Amino acid sequence: MKTHLISFLTPIALIGAALRILLTPLFYTVEYNMPYFPADEYGFTKEDRLRWAKPSVEYLISGADISYLGDLKFDDGTPLYTERELSHMEDVKGVVLNALGVWTISLILLAILYILAKRGGWTPDYLNGLRRGGWWMIGLAAALGLTAGLGVLVNPNIFWEFFSAFHHVFFEGDSWLFSYSDTLIRLFPIRFWQDAFLWAAVLALGGGAALAFGLRVKK
Repeated sequence: MKTHLISFLTPIALIGAALRILLTPLFYTVEYNMPYFPADEYGFTKEDRLRWAKPSVEYLISGADISYLGDLKFDDGTPLYTERELSHMEDVKGVVLNALGVWTISLILLAILYILAKRGGWTPDYLNGLRRGGWWMIGLAAALGLTAGLGVLVNPNIFWEFFSAFHHVFFEGDSWLFSYSDTLIRLFPIRFWQDAFLWAAVLALGGGAALAFGLRVKK
């Protein structure tokens, strides 16, 4: 039972770690500098995207309320986001903070179980649980990476179907759909999300592989 719990918590911890990395300036900075990243046909430069992505991502992981984004304005005084976009960003923040909360809980539980394993003499079982969780993570990451990769290389509709299903789980109706001229789409087009899911899969896969192949349990 203890081993199964550890195996269950391991992929959650790895996915959460990948999400947290993607919520740093590193990801969007690298993404915007990629030569294949689509230009904004409505006029955002790379510098504009970097300027406005920073507070947008910071809002998601901070304790600030929506006025943090609502007060942002372009140089001509026009609000950065419409009311509909602001409402969606509130919803996104709720999902992100809940996901990070689950990640934190998984880390705490894994730490507690490790302490108990050391004291109770079942460290090999703990490590076996991590290894099994690593294998589970490899399977999940491969499925996610395949979906995102096929969407990039073969048919964009493959990823779009997955992306739509994902949003229907976490958001109501069509509240997540916007015009191409809206700031959210101009900053974070579909290619941004394809790469985000792909890199989440790569990072989680790396962690899973490290546990599955790197851990050695003494008999």
